[in-house]
Amino acid sequence: MQRTELINLIKRKRSLLCVGLDSDITKLPACVMQSEDPIFEFNKAIIDATLPFAVAYKPNLAFYESNGIKGMMSLQKTMAYLNAKSSECFTIADAKRGDIGNTSEQYAKAFLSTEGDFNFDAMTIAPYMGEDSVKPFTIYPNKWVILLALTSNKGATDFQFTEDKAGLRLFENVIIKSQQWATEGNMMFVCGATQATMFKGIRRIAPKHFLLVPGVGAQGGSLEEVCDNGLIDDYGLLINSSRGIIFADKTEDFAKVAAEKAAEIQDEMLNYL
Repeated sequence: MQRTELINLIKRKRSLLCVGLDSDITKLPACVMQSEDPIFEFNKAIIDATLPFAVAYKPNLAFYESNGIKGMMSLQKTMAYLNAKSSECFTIADAKRGDIGNTSEQYAKAFLSTEGDFNFDAMTIAPYMGEDSVKPFTIYPNKWVILLALTSNKGATDFQFTEDKAGLRLFENVIIKSQQWATEGNMMFVCGATQATMFKGIRRIAPKHFLLVPGVGAQGGSLEEVCDNGLIDDYGLLINSSRGIIFADKTEDFAKVAAEKAAEIQDEMLNYL
């Protein structure tokens, strides 16, 4: 999906919402567990219920890989279902890959190639190994790399705030340096919602790039702070909520409740859009 298409999708749906499909099979409602493929049936119901309110979906690959071949088949079916709705949503492989060049080439081929089994629009990348580990993900037309920059987890302080001699913190160096590898038309940055007060500083060094913002909802991030500090003229934000939507209810009404939660978030977003 091109940047202009993503912006137009946000404008049309009046939403910045990305629904995280962290479909942990141990947490699925009992009503889907008797189906042939519980994870796919769950995902399909969530997608159908939330599509009017969401502009993006982000399967976290750990919850599929941990179920072996069956899990990857569930992911493939989920992506086939989402790709059939490609004009209605942007898709992100939350994979956090990144390795030496030839290995990254294979990761990129696996998840971004239009000829592969998944055909995601974007993929999260760990940039620690530098340019040659990121570049292979940038060669696919209309596909995006989403670099980890400033995360919401407790351990973020272990490395991301380390300063160099010029006083730049590591996450700032990642954002600045990586802009030599790709543009705002095919690169985003992961910036956690619990760090939203720092987004104004991020906007000084990345004024046009989209930010993928996890951590709103169950992790305690403030939607108001994220929007106040991170929104730009053409939006520039995808705000993810996972557990707060997909596991809001475990009865047969789980999809209905997920839709209600997604609608609540989208309605709150209207205050800032």
